Amino acid sequence: MKTDTLEKVNTAREKCPPLALAPMAGFSDCTFRLMCYECGADMAVTEMISAKAMTYRDKKTPELARIEKGERSTAIQLFGHEPTVMAEAADLIAKGDFEGCAYGEMPSAIDINMGCPVKKIALSGDGSALMKDPLLAARIVSAVKERVNIPVTVKIRAGWDRASKNAPEIARACADAGADMICVHGRTREEFYNPGVDLDIVKRTRDFVDPRVPVFANGDICDGESAYRMYTNTGCDGLMIGREALGNPWIFEEIKAYFEGREYNSPSKDMRIGAAIALVEQIVADKGEERGIREARGRSAHFIRGLRGSAEVRAALNCAKSLAEFERILAEWK
Repeated sequence: MKTDTLEKVNTAREKCPPLALAPMAGFSDCTFRLMCYECGADMAVTEMISAKAMTYRDKKTPELARIEKGERSTAIQLFGHEPTVMAEAADLIAKGDFEGCAYGEMPSAIDINMGCPVKKIALSGDGSALMKDPLLAARIVSAVKERVNIPVTVKIRAGWDRASKNAPEIARACADAGADMICVHGRTREEFYNPGVDLDIVKRTRDFVDPRVPVFANGDICDGESAYRMYTNTGCDGLMIGREALGNPWIFEEIKAYFEGREYNSPSKDMRIGAAIALVEQIVADKGEERGIREARGRSAHFIRGLRGSAEVRAALNCAKSLAEFERILAEWK
């Protein structure tokens, strides 16, 4: 980083805003969350959990709600569109009143998913489909808020499509219904993850909501500079990082260094390989070797992306059938 850039940042901000790890299905489990906490994340959100599955006491659901010791501020995210079902599920989670509950730390909040763009979620009326119904969104927040004694947060998108960028209205409706924090992803459901985020809609959302309710920004935060740009251009109260943290939990430290004007050294190849191995070992310990290796192949590949020869190594890892084989492939690459 150039010295003049460091000086500019250092004089502009005295400290970094709170940084959160976004909820990502198949990635944001306790193993990865702990890794991100160690690298500077201030808070995190679990993978999304079906409220209906929770109320039906589905046996696979508790695994998604697991929180390990050392997770200092982890919210559990629910998706659904029925206020009574959402409230009942939130109550079970807040109290830990379900079979298979594994809380090393209690949930810091209940997060309501109003932003998932995946077709099977949205077409069921869940996730980003709630962006089309501000009244229902508010009713869900109100119902959950009445049942739990921990904070209730909401994650939204810019809107359903370009013709209905209503994040400010949805955010205010949720805040008025009792939401303690709002996070807005600066793209519509129609846009998924392209093109770039709309900083203006994030700013308008922040300006439209009661200043006592924090508004976090999410989308296209890939390094210190982009984080700083999002923060200064939108006036948001915190930043949530998603896809760019995959294979790069150090991004939280990188962002904090940028805001504070400190030098940041990118992780070495050995550090990245070591983190990939540690991730896989923990997943195998949690889920067994066969399932663990199967689930960890793609996740570990994120740690070595961009390194010379990584394509060949990823291909070899995709064929690995045991932890020993997995470790050998990476060890020999060093």
